Amino acid sequence: MSIRKPILAGSWYPDTGSECEKEIRKFLEDERVKKITNEKIRGGIAPHAGWFFSGNIACNVIHALGREKEPDVIVIFGMHLHKDSPCSIMADGEWETPFGNLKIEKDLAGELMQRFAFETGEMFYQDNTIELQVPFIKYFFQNVKIVTIGVPPVKESLEIGKTLAEISAGISVKVIGSTDLTHYGMNYDFMPEGVGRKAVDWVRNVNDQQIIDVMLALDPDELLSLASENKNACCSGAAATAISAAKHLGAEHAELLAYSNSYDKSPGDSFVGYAGIVF
Repeated sequence: MSIRKPILAGSWYPDTGSECEKEIRKFLEDERVKKITNEKIRGGIAPHAGWFFSGNIACNVIHALGREKEPDVIVIFGMHLHKDSPCSIMADGEWETPFGNLKIEKDLAGELMQRFAFETGEMFYQDNTIELQVPFIKYFFQNVKIVTIGVPPVKESLEIGKTLAEISAGISVKVIGSTDLTHYGMNYDFMPEGVGRKAVDWVRNVNDQQIIDVMLALDPDELLSLASENKNACCSGAAATAISAAKHLGAEHAELLAYSNSYDKSPGDSFVGYAGIVF
């Protein structure tokens, strides 16, 4: 059986269950994260930076997935892919976390593999977009299984989300789209507003706000288009596919739980935006 070993434990997040739990308890008490009013949560958008920067946001999004009851399966869409990248899936096995392993829901993964041209294998081994979520999932949902999928930012990916909803009748499925927002500064070769406070305000109030508004409108097609034009979502395929799936699972409303960027904790000329949304 394939076990996906963590590559970022001990650096991007703690490598022991006890230390992870200490962080999670702090994240759940963070007053900067809005309390949920939506009664039925089908999924969400979670950032994937190190826990120091965005763990409080991702933690609260994933915690919200159990608002009604513990789901049977959580599907995580992620990976930093381009338009010409192939889709990928982990067909079987487990993801190791500091709280224990999470099993792949191989029947659901297998059904998707029959319908779409997925690649499998080693693609997940250099990826943070999914690994940063799985400790939260295991902590909150001891018995849940997962499906982990990499989707490129193309309209065809939205069909994966739609199909997931169609074939999951009879089981409780929740979805996560893992993405950060604008990557600004010299480190990312993206500086349309120069440097300093003007640049930070533009990212926060204009570029990131535009993509957040589209996510809140549950518009996956516009999300793909806007991210391509404005570079304000690093994994727009993952976010758009999660929204597509959630809408077909019944989502009609979205809420922004929190927004921040890495400048808030580490001021500098290069920084990244983060948003937590549930729908």
